[in-house]
Amino acid sequence: MDCSGKRVLLAGATGGIGQAIASELDRAGALLTLVGRSEPKLIALQRRLRGAHAAVVADLDEPAGRAAVVQRCRQQGVDIVINAMGVMDFRLFDTQDPAAVARMVQTNLLSPMLLCQSLVPLLKQREEAAIVNIGSIFGSIGHPGFTAYCATKFGLRGFTEALQRELADSPVRVSYLAPRATHTDLNSDAVTALNQALGNATDAPERVAAELLRVLGEKRRQRYMGWPEGLFVRLNGLFPDLVHNALTRKLHIIRQHAIRHHAEP
Repeated sequence: MDCSGKRVLLAGATGGIGQAIASELDRAGALLTLVGRSEPKLIALQRRLRGAHAAVVADLDEPAGRAAVVQRCRQQGVDIVINAMGVMDFRLFDTQDPAAVARMVQTNLLSPMLLCQSLVPLLKQREEAAIVNIGSIFGSIGHPGFTAYCATKFGLRGFTEALQRELADSPVRVSYLAPRATHTDLNSDAVTALNQALGNATDAPERVAAELLRVLGEKRRQRYMGWPEGLFVRLNGLFPDLVHNALTRKLHIIRQHAIRHHAEP
């Protein structure tokens, strides 16, 4: 899909990946509606972009926030919906605050689902339309220390796959993009330290944004970023015991970073 002139709703626009996506789509000539909770961040993002893009201050975890965004799309039209919102809490599951678990389920899974549900009827009216859900490699590989986060991303991947098939005979193409570790504020200092200890590569948000444009341009249903992470996704599907053994051998490192971080004052 050529993004030039297309009306794009970008949810989670003020996050690290969201801002990079906004810049990439701005260069591609898209007409953006930027959605985020922080008005100052949205205004700052608008000023950095070249095009005359709209901004909607809204909390998509709230029905009123989703309603405001859907109403905007009814008025202005929408061709592409990108769900880039997300929250993460790195912690051993048996010590995690239930409120943090509920927030991840809401923001990472339920809110994107409900937003898509409201916008699909509008997208079906276009000659060509797309939804791209930004997931994670952790949506295919259960990783210690990220149990609840993984559950939400597994759910988002399953939702995307089912919706792809449900809309297969419509003008709406649904895609799933799974980044690996990325340099954003979503990662706490503990997550950054863990990635360094495990030797995990970390991408710049701009790389994720470039991959998103490729997903749209090549009409791909799914894209898993990184090596060997993409290989691990396939191995986990075919030979889950191999990945299980590889990760559990590192369990002491993961526990050490999780416990040390949350024991600090």
